Amino acid sequence: MGRKKIVKGLLTLVTIVLFLLTIFPFFVVLINSAKASLEIITDPIAFPAKWSQLFTNIKTIWTNPSVKYASSVYYSAIITAFSLILIAVTSAMAAWVLVRRKSRSSTIIFLIFISGLIIPFQVVMFPLVSLFRNIYEVTGIRMLRTVHGMIFAYIGFGAPLAVFMFHGFIKSIPFELEEAALIDGCSKPQIFFKIILPILKPIFVTISILNAIWIWNDFLLPSLILGVGQEVQTIPLAIRAFAGSFVKQWDLIMTAVLMAAFPIIIGFIIGQKHIIKGMVSGSIK
Repeated sequence: MGRKKIVKGLLTLVTIVLFLLTIFPFFVVLINSAKASLEIITDPIAFPAKWSQLFTNIKTIWTNPSVKYASSVYYSAIITAFSLILIAVTSAMAAWVLVRRKSRSSTIIFLIFISGLIIPFQVVMFPLVSLFRNIYEVTGIRMLRTVHGMIFAYIGFGAPLAVFMFHGFIKSIPFELEEAALIDGCSKPQIFFKIILPILKPIFVTISILNAIWIWNDFLLPSLILGVGQEVQTIPLAIRAFAGSFVKQWDLIMTAVLMAAFPIIIGFIIGQKHIIKGMVSGSIK
């Protein structure tokens, strides 16, 4: 019994240490977002002299005409929302078809999807920009510096993981449910949207939250497709504007980071139950 208590105590201690290490960067951002730039440079670990400075920094960010933080929030919300819906729905459809149509071609297509998980983004980022330029030259449809271009790119990069997760989950759904629906006169779209999609709710929410964290915080892909300092920009690109070549506005950078992280933190707290449920359901089934 004594040995078990010692092991339990050590595990608790390790958990506390890991928690402190994980929460420390957020703590630094929180306390420095309520300081002036000189305070941060003087002592970045100390608590702020006046917490009211946080609201002053927020006002400065929102009213800064050169950064256009408010419009970046709008574009980030539009890109994230449409990307999540399209990634989840199209990936669920693709996974459903690949599971139900058991053939060599469906297996090959599934493996092609999975290959997207192991190809580093750095390998395809410049070919992606060239592809978007070629699309504009051939079709006249602008992909670079546009919202729909960002959404199109996120669908391509988000689909492999989503298809992989949906594929494993759908295999556990009895085919007899679909056969009964066919006998009752349901069409294929009705079977998917009225029977399959409601069953996929836990994994659907899990994929949406994980992709939301990625898309909302992503910097590299928007910097390639949208460019820094353009009319259409996301929140990470707007925050980048506060870090110049010679002067870095640390007070505004920290406050902007806190503002950007707040919606994701709230969303994760609300949806963490669904994330755990989706992961556990997928692993058990």
